[in-house]
Amino acid sequence: MESGLIKVISQDVVKQDRTSKRGEVAGEAIHNVECADQDVGLSRQGNMDHFFAASSALIIAALLEISILYYLMASIFLALNGNTAMFLRNASLGYFGFVAAIYLVLFAASSTFSSHGIVAASPTYNVVNYGATGSGDDDDAQAFVKAWEDTCGDSGEKGTPTLAVPGGKKFRLSPVAFKGPCKSSSINVQIDGTLVAPSSLSGWKGCSSGRWLNFQDVANLNVKGSGQVDGQGSLWWDGAKGGCEKRPTALGFLNCINLVLSGLHHVNSPRNHISIINCHNGIISNLHITAPESSPNTDGIDISRSNNLDIHDLDIQTGDDCIAINGGSSNISITRVSCGPGHGISIGSLGKNGAYKTVEQVQVRDCTFRGTTNGVRIKTWQGGSGYAKNIIFNQIKLDAVSNPIIIDQFYNPGGAQLNEASSVVVSDVSFTSIRGTSASDQAITLSCSSVGCSDITFDNVDITSSKPGDTVTASCENCHGSATLTTPPVPCLNH
Repeated sequence: MESGLIKVISQDVVKQDRTSKRGEVAGEAIHNVECADQDVGLSRQGNMDHFFAASSALIIAALLEISILYYLMASIFLALNGNTAMFLRNASLGYFGFVAAIYLVLFAASSTFSSHGIVAASPTYNVVNYGATGSGDDDDAQAFVKAWEDTCGDSGEKGTPTLAVPGGKKFRLSPVAFKGPCKSSSINVQIDGTLVAPSSLSGWKGCSSGRWLNFQDVANLNVKGSGQVDGQGSLWWDGAKGGCEKRPTALGFLNCINLVLSGLHHVNSPRNHISIINCHNGIISNLHITAPESSPNTDGIDISRSNNLDIHDLDIQTGDDCIAINGGSSNISITRVSCGPGHGISIGSLGKNGAYKTVEQVQVRDCTFRGTTNGVRIKTWQGGSGYAKNIIFNQIKLDAVSNPIIIDQFYNPGGAQLNEASSVVVSDVSFTSIRGTSASDQAITLSCSSVGCSDITFDNVDITSSKPGDTVTASCENCHGSATLTTPPVPCLNH
């Protein structure tokens, strides 16, 4: 009886040896494939490495299962011949080995799927599945609210939850508040369809926040897509009043950390198109913002009490400031923005009604202004306090801009010019590498109060008239600093 068992085990060893050799041949073939594929990119190579590691694990698991089957067969043989103790030992080894093999197979399969990008999709909450029709006629606001509640309530254990607005549809929405904080550490909002504001004032009920679409208290929010945000602003531009206390902003972000906003087309807001308030760390990029030149107060982006924002690659054509940076903001970078028509890029206004306001560490670089009312501007109210400092305007292109460069400490649209004792202090401002044409005779206006503006620097500035044969001038009051290689000459700065 023992010789029979030895024979079985001997055959097992021979078969395992043959299987092992086949495994070695397979391993050598795999090695040759890896060597032949050395010139592929690192990302692909990494995926292949995971794949071959997982394949090897599958081969080992298969060999282990074959051995386990032999153990079980031997155990049955022993049991039939009365060797109960040996049966129990071999059966236990076979059971635990089988469980181990199953876990190894599952691990290898998981690794193989991951290496090929075959992973479980992150949870997506499509507004259509919550009853949104996308017809352009029905109010889909409640469907958006329900989809947001599930998105925001998702823990994120299966990946970043996404609120999805599909393309090819038009979703009419009364005012919607997307409130956090959310359970997941990050949230995606994918907008590929068109969002349309109410077409009548009666549909604007519930916009007490002063914003049509408002995201609040959401961390790591990523709003992107190829869709459009249409504020139906013409209803409001003639002074009409609806269900809002004042003309609403189309899209607002309040108390958001690590905000990303990209890809969308924003049109015809009742007031400013995008408001960013008390947000810290964010990237705003690749947006198109348009409204008629005559539309009032339709700023592209208004920023308040926010810091560490990177704004780049925008096309803005509106009836007011393309970008306005208001009090409490710092470390703002603006690059590659095309502005016009509009009122340019502004710091302020600051200090209205005696308020203390500050703006610092702002860089505006590589931007183009076409046919705008203003180019780059700092505007402050008399009687306020605070400061605007460490501001850089660099590599600016001007095309028929009415007021290319302005510092105005007497800002008071429609009111009398005052000269009060207190004023927002303007200092450490540089205008460098600025070129182009002015549509007015005065290309540079530096109008500072009795407090004065200090450390104002001009370098490599060349502005000529957009009208052939005309010349342009600069005016300067209570401004201190230097100007080199600057046309037109700035009379009160050192040359």
